[in-house]
Amino acid sequence: MSSFRHKALSEFSSHKAERFCIENKPVSSFFGQNVFDLKKMKNYLPQEAYDAVLAAVEKKSKIDRSVASHVAEGMRSWAMERGATHYTHWFHPLNETTAEKHEAFIRPYSNGCAIEQFVGDSLIQQEPDASSFPSGGLRNTFEARGYTAWDPGSPAFIMDQTLCIPTIFVSYTGDALDIKTPHLKSLQVLDRTATAVARYFDPATESVNVIYGLEQEYFVVDLALYRARPDLMLCDRTLQGHTAAKDQQLEDHYFGNIPSRVMAFMKDFETEAYKLGVYIKTRHNEVAPNQFEFAPYHEEANLAIDHNQMIMMVMRKLAKKHNLKVIFHEKPYAGINGSGKHCNWSLCTNKGINVLAPGKTPQDNLQFLSFIACTLKAVHQHHYLIMSAVASLSNSYRLGGAEAPPCVLSAFMGSTLDDLLDVIDKGGPRRNKAGERSRLDVVGMVPEIFPDNTDRNRTSPFAFTGDRFEFRAIGASANAASAMLFLNTAVAQQLKLFKTLVDKEIEKGMPLEDALMKIIQKFVRESRDIRFEGNGYSEQWQQEAAKRGLRGIEDVPASTNALLEDKTIALMEEMCVMSRRELEARYEVKNQMYVKKLQIEARVLGDLAINHFVPTAIRHENLLLENVKGLRDVFPAAEYEELVSTQLKALRTTAGYVNELRNLVHLLIEARKKANKEESLHERARQYAAAVMPVMERIRDCADHLEMIVDDELWPLPKYRELLFLR
Repeated sequence: MSSFRHKALSEFSSHKAERFCIENKPVSSFFGQNVFDLKKMKNYLPQEAYDAVLAAVEKKSKIDRSVASHVAEGMRSWAMERGATHYTHWFHPLNETTAEKHEAFIRPYSNGCAIEQFVGDSLIQQEPDASSFPSGGLRNTFEARGYTAWDPGSPAFIMDQTLCIPTIFVSYTGDALDIKTPHLKSLQVLDRTATAVARYFDPATESVNVIYGLEQEYFVVDLALYRARPDLMLCDRTLQGHTAAKDQQLEDHYFGNIPSRVMAFMKDFETEAYKLGVYIKTRHNEVAPNQFEFAPYHEEANLAIDHNQMIMMVMRKLAKKHNLKVIFHEKPYAGINGSGKHCNWSLCTNKGINVLAPGKTPQDNLQFLSFIACTLKAVHQHHYLIMSAVASLSNSYRLGGAEAPPCVLSAFMGSTLDDLLDVIDKGGPRRNKAGERSRLDVVGMVPEIFPDNTDRNRTSPFAFTGDRFEFRAIGASANAASAMLFLNTAVAQQLKLFKTLVDKEIEKGMPLEDALMKIIQKFVRESRDIRFEGNGYSEQWQQEAAKRGLRGIEDVPASTNALLEDKTIALMEEMCVMSRRELEARYEVKNQMYVKKLQIEARVLGDLAINHFVPTAIRHENLLLENVKGLRDVFPAAEYEELVSTQLKALRTTAGYVNELRNLVHLLIEARKKANKEESLHERARQYAAAVMPVMERIRDCADHLEMIVDDELWPLPKYRELLFLR
């Protein structure tokens, strides 16, 4: 066996389940201890400063810079009591990661002494180097200045003895250099337009919050095995690997017993999540081997995004202590299910009313019908933009397969609501077809089961699941805000239009209820094509979607064009979420990230082929040659010819694959060279998609065949059966 692979397997066998973050007390006693939340603010801030922050959080009012010093001093005092020595502005640049630059509290003082200090100006604003982050042309390399600015809506937290302050990140001219800024704008505009509509039903409504529940899927692999795979280390996915004889076909991993090492890791990161104020609700095995999921309680959208990014950071850090590696890549292994980040999306008033809750009589719930109609119309009108927002190189390996949402966006409502919407569309009487709640009396002492009105369609990218929509197309590694901001903005636009049209009917003398139903019917009729109750994976749906004029994602470079379409620019500028300039920047960044990641994958695969697979195959050839020569020395000529035929066939096959690999790597290099000559970044991305990726797939196919014929003792990389099943 390859010494590298053998060493990794040997090291793996010594790794045991172990806990590092044990709190032998109720979670409630340490929950949120590392978060500077409102409760702690009340203890550490003067009343005036506390009231200002409270108003900013609850009423979205702007904080006066004059109170910043009080807040900063309170933060510092609390953080230092928790052992913090530094602070950082924590932000979300356009590369879908998080960024931080640590500054020490300590400052020089008189007579060679030192003092800990954190002033208001440092809290409110910092100037990190903006030139090294992707900006899509918003900043030039020689223009380094950019600003991070405090986001009071997301509380500061402590991680690794550092006070982390959530911030936005903008250029010298105010253009958004991050994901958080336009996302916050989308939440604000949706709050404003949704509140205006909600006041039809409760004039006392003051605000409507967007609520997310992010279901995070991920893989784990032993750290030693991970380090023995250059492709996993550099690309977060395996570029080669023949499928194991057993993978997920027995469906025995899903909801199965959690392996002891993984359980120890889960308990540790959940403990740290609780200290950071994150409510982890569920944990379980996912469908694929060594794939898992956690889900928090649903919460305000901005906070939900920050919490998801925080927990991903915690998981990466803690995994090393457990000799594990967490993989958030959407498709780290070929042939088995990939990982997503389902986002449960709903709207809730300041009085705690979920406007997407149908109630017992949805046919009479005009508030529910109003918001459903606006949401469906928004998704229909901007379906291609919403899907394009989730398109990335890593997610492209997952989307469109029969284990993930299809590439065409559709909305599933369930038979009961779908029938109701059809009735509204046709102008018929609205009746509650559900009638009395059904019951299932299954067996013996088992209590009666009260089923939902309809089953859930797991093939739908945008499915209604009782009182919320579940957007299932977001990739596991993505910052969910980068996609959800477009959905939020699209819905806000339709709510704005809805309010305008209803008010016009009222001005004509129409009663409110009649005006609402007239526009609800109009929106339902105009969005009927986005609703689909069948199998989204089927070829029939692809054909039907085309007939309905629904556009699907064919490849990532093509999908990026959605950002520059007139309809997109009009939407984002009308709602004041992003300018044309900011959309153009994101178009450039998406193309740039696609090309760079694919360049890395192509180079890594070429290296593996020439420096790992070919030499290994040649060593296998030499063994076959020695065997052929040995047989000739032992057996008579007639018997030798019969015995050696199988060996010679295997030798020819191996030699053929070696020759093919070398030729394909040459083709890969030439394809890359040709693509790299394209001056346009978008055209370069298209060339990589059209010419480079197909050659990479051929190289993989060739290497996978070699893996199955080369002596197992010689194969250099840990195999799928080892990566996925060793515990």
